[in-house]
Amino acid sequence: MSNLFVFGFAFCLFVLAKNGASMDYGAALTKSLLYYEAQRSGKLPGNQRVQWRGDSALHDGKNGGNIDLVGGYYDAGDNVKFGLPMAFTVTMLSWSVVEFGPQLQARHELKNALNAIKWGTDYLIKAHPQPNVLYGQVGEGGSDHACWQRPEEMTTPRTVFKIDEQHPGADLAGETAAALAAAAVAFKQFNSRYSSTLINHAKQLFDFAKNHPGEYHNYIPAGGFYSSSGYEDELLWAAAWLARATNDKQYLHFIDRPNISGGTRSMFSWDDKYIGAQVLITKSVADRILPRIRNFDQYKASAEQFICNCMQKGNGNVQRTGHGLLWFQEWNNLQYVTSATFITTVYAELLAKTKDSIHCPRGNVWSSDLFSFTKSQVDYILGSNPKRLSYMVGFGNNYPKRVHHRGASIVSIKKQPAPVGCQEGFDLWFHKNADNPNVIHGAIVGGPNQSDEYGDVRENYQQAEPATANTAPFVGVLARLA
Repeated sequence: MSNLFVFGFAFCLFVLAKNGASMDYGAALTKSLLYYEAQRSGKLPGNQRVQWRGDSALHDGKNGGNIDLVGGYYDAGDNVKFGLPMAFTVTMLSWSVVEFGPQLQARHELKNALNAIKWGTDYLIKAHPQPNVLYGQVGEGGSDHACWQRPEEMTTPRTVFKIDEQHPGADLAGETAAALAAAAVAFKQFNSRYSSTLINHAKQLFDFAKNHPGEYHNYIPAGGFYSSSGYEDELLWAAAWLARATNDKQYLHFIDRPNISGGTRSMFSWDDKYIGAQVLITKSVADRILPRIRNFDQYKASAEQFICNCMQKGNGNVQRTGHGLLWFQEWNNLQYVTSATFITTVYAELLAKTKDSIHCPRGNVWSSDLFSFTKSQVDYILGSNPKRLSYMVGFGNNYPKRVHHRGASIVSIKKQPAPVGCQEGFDLWFHKNADNPNVIHGAIVGGPNQSDEYGDVRENYQQAEPATANTAPFVGVLARLA
């Protein structure tokens, strides 16, 4: 075999990888949902697929008035259950099913997606025992981060924190209402009774949020981890989902009030839901699920300006790395990339249906442009980047092996049942110069820096820590691409 042939063959493989032609989006989709089983808190079910995990936090809520708060999801690489990002995760998983249910079904992943949603909504229902009471956190960030232990044996305090009429948090209540309403839409054709239960809780939480304004972090110690920048976006987001779920005019009236669209935003995230609400309302009206409202053009224009900026055709374009990845910030940048790709994917579907384009300041954007852009971002995350590294753990052969994650970095309790102490975990596992013993498939880490560089180091939590909010928007995107 000639050297020229070998070189040509290798070059073709490089081009295929760069263009994403070799990406197995179906495999990535399967792993993305598997990730949520690794993040489960509570008593694991018989069909649990991630076998290195075990039951954990089986007494959550007992020290907070004897309420049952067992279940839900651990937030990231820690063992805290933070209510705001957990609810946003559930909302985005639900939106993925609402928009891309047929594609999930075609890939035999719809059931797993619904199971992932229900693991979260079952917990959120328990966390809402009274109309104006919502438990928003179990565990405390400072004490939790001072230990490095598997969730199955953690010794840190499981203090519970709540909001109520005297200690309001409209952002937390609003996002939880959005999550339950979105899940109600996702479950409507599969479990109408459960869908009705979700709607009832969502309505109560929306009323609680609307009538008792305030930021939740004033009463729940999430500051430094998930401080909120405000609550108006969550109220709009919740009202949009409740309008979609119920067709009740009171929610239509809420989203049709003047000057509440949020304008052009710089990102879509667990803290800023305006873009999500803008796109949800725009597409719901376009699909004739909701009637056209007076504010429609304002929502549509704001959503499209964000998309123009992502496409580098706006007046305030989103930065990119040297190799084309959207760049929002140093800390966990990929969570903002995955949410942006969800927005462009949903909007590409809308443009394809209406045979329309977005008129950006620097040129028109068509459905095909949005799909190409989305694919470029997804392919970068899955390995078509300068380091040839998949930032989704377990996808391909080259991915982060030293993820900043307590459970993944310590040998499974099923293999080594001897307890690992608070500081012992740091000494034996956190600082260990070796790959994690457990692969947390489907986790999306924080990702590379602005220079497209990544350090696969457990201590590098800015880049190497995954979170549930990172992967949730990716589920829908992967379903569409698979």
